[in-house]
Amino acid sequence: MMPMAAFSPRGESRTPWDRVLVTGGAGFLGSHLCTRLLDAGAEVDCLDDLSTGRAEKVAHLAGRPGFRFLERDISAPGCADALTGPYDLVLHLAGPASPAARPDRPVEALDAGSLGTRTALAVAGRDGARFLLASSPPAGPGARGDALDEADPVGPHRACAEAVRFAEALVAAHAGAHGWNAGIVRLFDGYGPGMRADGPGTPAGLIEAALAGRPVTVPGDGSGTHSLCYVDDMVDGVLLVAAGRSVRPVDIGGDEEPTAAEIARLVIELTGSDSPLAFVEDVGDGRARPRPVTGFAREIFGWLPSVTWQDGLERTVAAFRGRPEPFPTPGGGTTDGRAGGGAVGVRA
Repeated sequence: MMPMAAFSPRGESRTPWDRVLVTGGAGFLGSHLCTRLLDAGAEVDCLDDLSTGRAEKVAHLAGRPGFRFLERDISAPGCADALTGPYDLVLHLAGPASPAARPDRPVEALDAGSLGTRTALAVAGRDGARFLLASSPPAGPGARGDALDEADPVGPHRACAEAVRFAEALVAAHAGAHGWNAGIVRLFDGYGPGMRADGPGTPAGLIEAALAGRPVTVPGDGSGTHSLCYVDDMVDGVLLVAAGRSVRPVDIGGDEEPTAAEIARLVIELTGSDSPLAFVEDVGDGRARPRPVTGFAREIFGWLPSVTWQDGLERTVAAFRGRPEPFPTPGGGTTDGRAGGGAVGVRA
């Protein structure tokens, strides 16, 4: 279960993989992973159906040796035939995002968690590749990363949650029954340059509101906390877990837990905005947000986040100041030219 000893995810050593498939690669986290892997010497096939991802997010990689973009749906019949490989690593990010992200597309979410995960697993099994599912944290009553979700398959916004549960169970079953080198990484509150700006309450949403001079809103009294993890640290964690052989789910998320009000106030300060801080009705379900349990990632994989939430927000604000003009997203709202979704578990 130990990671490959000579591998450093920050580019100080060459990647241990010659060729990598990244599904959902035109999303927020996926595009960062594609860039890091190419910089470390791997060839990368980036697959995305662009339903929530954006081709613009990987446009800077076009023409680079070893990079190939495939606009395909991993859930569609015959998709595996186009993924010729052979691959040493399959990073499966083309799954459902947070349960509230796309409630208008429950069938697609369930297909991504079931058919899409099965296809990605089959490609990895065919090539003898390491497989890593990027998953979302469960939202159980205990609000810890190891808590079990409530088993209610027909409640509101449940399709994405059930898809995540099934995808994890499928990965574990293949690892146990077939001995495949397959694992799961659960990602908590990733943020940074290129994240979607059309989600209210996210760092990007707060930044966009402040830059536009609109009220910066926080739910309730603003005391709810967020386990923010800067995208560079998240990429480090994913690649370190990928370089190991762990089957057990591994949490990757920030240990610092600033409140929503603290985040909003710092965004207003960093942007120099005159926007007021506004407290609005909390329309959530009243449950505490799940928090990562990162001891396993630290002790076994040597992962340690290095960017504080304050520094990460400062970098993110700087990136938003230089972004292109926003354009509409498929689900409404706007996103900047480098933003995009499509990455499971990153609720951004």
